[in-house]
Amino acid sequence: MTNDLSVRNMIKRFGDFAAVDDVTFDVPTGSFFSILGPSGCGKTTLLRMIAGFEGPTSGAIEIRGKDMLDVPPNLRPVNLVFQHLALFPMMDVAGNIAFGLKRRGVGAAEIKQKTETMLDRVGLPGFGSKQISQLSGGQKQRVAIARCLVLEPSVLLLDEPLGALDLKLREQMKVELKKLQAKVGTTFIYITHDQSEALVMSDHVAVMNKGRFEQVGTPQELYGKPATPFVAKFVGDNNIWSGHVTQQIDGHVLISTDEGYSFRTKSHGLCGVGKRVDLFLRPEAIRIEPRNKDGLNTFNVIVKSILFDGANSRLLTVTKEDHELLVTLPQNRKFDYIEPGNEIAIGWHPESGICFEAEA
Repeated sequence: MTNDLSVRNMIKRFGDFAAVDDVTFDVPTGSFFSILGPSGCGKTTLLRMIAGFEGPTSGAIEIRGKDMLDVPPNLRPVNLVFQHLALFPMMDVAGNIAFGLKRRGVGAAEIKQKTETMLDRVGLPGFGSKQISQLSGGQKQRVAIARCLVLEPSVLLLDEPLGALDLKLREQMKVELKKLQAKVGTTFIYITHDQSEALVMSDHVAVMNKGRFEQVGTPQELYGKPATPFVAKFVGDNNIWSGHVTQQIDGHVLISTDEGYSFRTKSHGLCGVGKRVDLFLRPEAIRIEPRNKDGLNTFNVIVKSILFDGANSRLLTVTKEDHELLVTLPQNRKFDYIEPGNEIAIGWHPESGICFEAEA
């Protein structure tokens, strides 16, 4: 498998602060790769180094096998789409898309052909004569991407491009961008703090925290097999208990929680007997009033409220010790009779939870 981008031991320091701290990764040709992390974790600084707007303190960047460290931004085979699109309001759609080609001295006939082809590829045929002010937010997004793709970059960098859109349009554009990337085949490197964007669109995701990559994997791997407590907390929702390990049994551990519960679950790393640990459990892993309790960790909770959100509806519950738990309402069983104040039994399988040694 060939790689469009290879980053090796990338470090960027501002004084004593390491904004990017020894990051190494490869992005295979034609893939959708996202860098996911909270504000201030270093992801935009990393993107700016790939684009050439920021010089690294040390490390290497290769695009399609060619060293980029001394190549200025305008000569790198990359293009960058910002959150605030920066379209030219005085030009029509075709003028915006053709802008980079004109600067390169491409002939008028070739510009026209490439612009029309690109409008077709981004799903905007016949839009060339429209003014930017006539477009919806999603259409502007596609024009900004078309303006970059028409220059045939090896890599397209996208820095939180959906951040300025309203929620409904953002949901729609997640699917549109995924389809567009698959259609054009250009490698996309996408920066976001929104885990839903990263999980829905990406082939692989790097979770970044404090300048480092905590884990790189498929969306399914990050969600189902988090490698660190940070990934477990940041990717998806989790219920968390704290406690200590009392026993190790056949690849599982027995945890005594601070509230006095005893749970059997999987462990990650050094969860030895006597260790202080945190236990993570997805809301959808919890069964409401399980019919068969064999092998499950079971206990009772009181329903505080019903958080209705269609197919994503949940219960907010508390144990008698006032420990809050989110519980997903499954679609394949009816629980219409459950009301706030009800006491219900819940359970979860030991394979569903995962414990990590507690962070100091």
